[in-house]
Amino acid sequence: MLESEEKKRVIIPLAFVQELKKASSIAAPMAVVSILQYLLQVVSIIMVGHLGELSLSGVAIATSLTNVTGFSLLSGMAGGLETLCGQAYGAEQFQKLGTYAYTAIISLILKGEKEMLESEEKKRVIIPLAFVQELKKASSIAAPMAVVSILQYLLQVVSIIMVGHLGELSLSGVAIATSLTNVTGFSLLSGMAGGLETLCGQAYGAEQFQKLGTYAYTAIISLILVCPPVCVLWIFMDKILILLGQDPTISLEACKYSMWLIPALFGGAVLKPLTRYLQSQSLTLPMLFSSIVILSFHIPACWILVYKLKLGSHGAAIAFGSSTWLNVILLSSFAIYSSACEKTRVPFSKDVLLGISEFYRLAIPSAVMVCLKWWSCELLTLLSGLLPNAKLETSVLSICLTISTLHFTVAYGFGAAASTRISNELGAGNPQAARAAVWATMFLSITEGIIVSVTLFFCRYVLGYAYSNEKQVVNYIAVMAPLICLSILMDSLQAVLSGVARGSGWQHIGAYVNLGAFYLVGLPVGAVLGFVLHLRGKGLWIGIIAGSIVQSTLLSLITGFTNWKKQADKARERIFERKSSVNSQSDRIDREAT
Repeated sequence: MLESEEKKRVIIPLAFVQELKKASSIAAPMAVVSILQYLLQVVSIIMVGHLGELSLSGVAIATSLTNVTGFSLLSGMAGGLETLCGQAYGAEQFQKLGTYAYTAIISLILKGEKEMLESEEKKRVIIPLAFVQELKKASSIAAPMAVVSILQYLLQVVSIIMVGHLGELSLSGVAIATSLTNVTGFSLLSGMAGGLETLCGQAYGAEQFQKLGTYAYTAIISLILVCPPVCVLWIFMDKILILLGQDPTISLEACKYSMWLIPALFGGAVLKPLTRYLQSQSLTLPMLFSSIVILSFHIPACWILVYKLKLGSHGAAIAFGSSTWLNVILLSSFAIYSSACEKTRVPFSKDVLLGISEFYRLAIPSAVMVCLKWWSCELLTLLSGLLPNAKLETSVLSICLTISTLHFTVAYGFGAAASTRISNELGAGNPQAARAAVWATMFLSITEGIIVSVTLFFCRYVLGYAYSNEKQVVNYIAVMAPLICLSILMDSLQAVLSGVARGSGWQHIGAYVNLGAFYLVGLPVGAVLGFVLHLRGKGLWIGIIAGSIVQSTLLSLITGFTNWKKQADKARERIFERKSSVNSQSDRIDREAT
């Protein structure tokens, strides 16, 4: 008894001393941290104090109110994490600390939604984990697709650079031809292929794998059928340009280049559906490797055809067409022989032809949605030619459009990720996962947009030198840079929202939104600011931004109020109802044949 009591008397003070040490090792640093964080606000107030009484009074009141209504709320709510993380660490459930931390961050950002704060522990764990997992999935699609988009864009850039050394006439002709062939042909194919993102993506999610092959064949045939009318337009491009007041010599050069691009148009009609077919299965790496090979082939091929074989601008068009068809061969070979496409590979059948009308129902609104945005930007660039000092205004707006287009190739990767993830999850009947995909891709895209915008803003005084050595152009670009940055942010947002529309099958809604945003708001606002209020090129670009803001706002509202459960039901209905309707049509055709 005496010995045990003596032992207790020894252990208790020892434990107390040890606990004092542990508590001190936490308390002392935390006290210093707390003081240093408090000093941040004190320093801010001291600095402002030298500006005058008005500034000091305003900042003092604002500091008090923001502490009371905001920072104290966050600090108090974060106290819940002390319980969860502290007890989990003591129970040696170390992985839960990270989960709880994610939960707390999202909860505080969302201002403490009830679902995040009051739900049981299981929900608190699942929500942030689902978001983090979705970020990983979206990133694995977005990053390769952004690079693929940039590499494909560089094919045309390389062609223009090669031709640029031949002289002003060749450069002017190719520049106009590139613009018009994009507007009247390649943008049309790219837009129509967006219908395949809905069909293939939702079919893959619904595990109707063989339908992907059928849909891809249908899309290829449908896009090839669109090419002949476009070819007629390209063949007579010189006459159209002359009617529009262009120089006859430049018009003829543009027409010749366009005619040599016709093989590339048909190649694009096959390539666009192939890329959507692979994208819907998240098979982005084959496209990435293929695009690297194609660009590596295109640069020397273009140089040889333009300079060594002395084919001039025609050589650049031939190189572009050859590169497009080589890409088709590489991706087709992968689709035919790779085990990754084994489930989705099907032979050609009559179902392919029966699905053309259904494909057009999605493809035409999708093309309208893409083309309306593209055409509005081109129209504003053409309007710049009517401004005073047209040479300067057109040059600067063309540079701004080039920067914006180059960035959009990156933003398109995030839109592709949104389209793929949402269509897959809707087809699988997972509305909550589709909703998570929206927020994850939007978070990634906006983050990228902010980084690019901030970088461009701080480089605004040297940005113009990348395009021109003329001081007047460089200074004008510096003035336009803040507007370009805002435009880039809007593009980052609308690229994802457009991807959401394609993945969900809302292409018709997107077409109406773009029509209203750019032709009822963007173009009129740009024209008024540019010509009536004499803001010139700056006013025209503000018109583009105004259209983008309206577009993003409307698409955000539509996305925000979407019933994802209903969309998932519609997606599965689209996939499975078509199966029964195609079977009945096939049976009827067989009976008529016999």
